[in-house]
Amino acid sequence: MAPEEWVLARLRALGVRPEDVLESFTRSGGAGGQNVNKVSSAVILRHPPTGTVVRCEESRSQAANRELAWRRLADAMEEARRAREAARRDALERERRRRRPKPRRLKERILESKKHRAKTKQNRGRVDW
Repeated sequence: MAPEEWVLARLRALGVRPEDVLESFTRSGGAGGQNVNKVSSAVILRHPPTGTVVRCEESRSQAANRELAWRRLADAMEEARRAREAARRDALERERRRRRPKPRRLKERILESKKHRAKTKQNRGRVDW
């Protein structure tokens, strides 16, 4: 059973090809009795290009875990995209603030402190014992 079409559409919209996702199944842990020991119901999805890994072992059913894992993968990819966009916007804003001209009074204060520092250094001299 393939993941629902709308989940695949979400991934494609993010630029993720479902063929690039590696899917593997392992045994779950926790309650479930003999079923947990015999059936590989946990699902692990890996997307090597981005390094995203999703593991799901919520249900005793492999099919349910698989569906949930694909949804979580789409959520994780969307969250990563939002974080990248926010970081890009923050960098642009920082650069805009950095390039903004300084206020006139601030420039004057900076020059005053430089002149004061220059005088302090000028007063230094060799100490003769």
